[in-house]
Amino acid sequence: MEGPIAKVSSIFLYPIKACRGISLSHAPLTPCGFRWDRNWVVVNSRGRAFTQRNEPKLALVEVDMPNEAMLEDWEPNKSSFMVVKAPEMCMLRIPLTKPDEVTDGVSVWEWSGSALDEGDEAAKWFSDYLGKPSRLVRFNAASEARSVDPNYANGHHTMFSDLFPFMITSQGSLDALNMLLKEPVPINRFRPNIHVDGCEPFSEDLWMEIMISKFTFEGVRLCSRCKVPSINQATAIAGPEPNETLRKIRSDKVLRPNGKPQGKIYFGQNLVWKDSLSGGKGKILRVGDPVFVVKKVSCAAEAPA
Repeated sequence: MEGPIAKVSSIFLYPIKACRGISLSHAPLTPCGFRWDRNWVVVNSRGRAFTQRNEPKLALVEVDMPNEAMLEDWEPNKSSFMVVKAPEMCMLRIPLTKPDEVTDGVSVWEWSGSALDEGDEAAKWFSDYLGKPSRLVRFNAASEARSVDPNYANGHHTMFSDLFPFMITSQGSLDALNMLLKEPVPINRFRPNIHVDGCEPFSEDLWMEIMISKFTFEGVRLCSRCKVPSINQATAIAGPEPNETLRKIRSDKVLRPNGKPQGKIYFGQNLVWKDSLSGGKGKILRVGDPVFVVKKVSCAAEAPA
């Protein structure tokens, strides 16, 4: 195996799906993604998940976790809280110990099942903020499992992320895109978990297997993008970019000319953690960790998408 092609420059965690992420120096790995990532989701009166596609105001909801929550074997106690803030709203504290109440009929895309309800105070807070009936629920790992698409990563699971447990982007790709934009965009438009620096633009498209430090990840599917990258994460206001430019340089028509165009645009690569199926200790990813390419394809057209 050759030397490192890049290094981890940022790690991001999104405890509540669709809300603002947290930038971390390190994060514990689990089979379903970084610990605490997308463990919670805000749902409507029918139990359907809100996302920034239909509620862009969620971009302004800040979430903070205690530092000790990023230790590998840490368990919360009665004084452990997730803190939630938003413009013109009082601070909300969510206990990190699991609630007792189970609610049925929660759905995120193709998945539906039961979840743990975080109670009336959290429900009122999000209902007031969004201006419609809402509840905050937590993934119920004791009774539920959400499999990823077996056509891409058989045997792997995720919680409330869209499709896969991890998503990686590179600074080279962001810089190449920003060269074409009148106003550069930050990486938070793309909401990755792992952001790396040092590799060529869009080289992550080709990565079928990589090692980050001692951990092996499989590149399972190019990340097709919805409207969320067009939402300014500091204002919650949508605009035409960067999606318009991505459509010119990163569409399926451009990257996969021999396939049937479906109007998709791509930025980033979805990953699963291969070692996760074998367990073990010492599973913490850190900023600065080296990235090694173990296996790659020769062009984006050969990558699963």
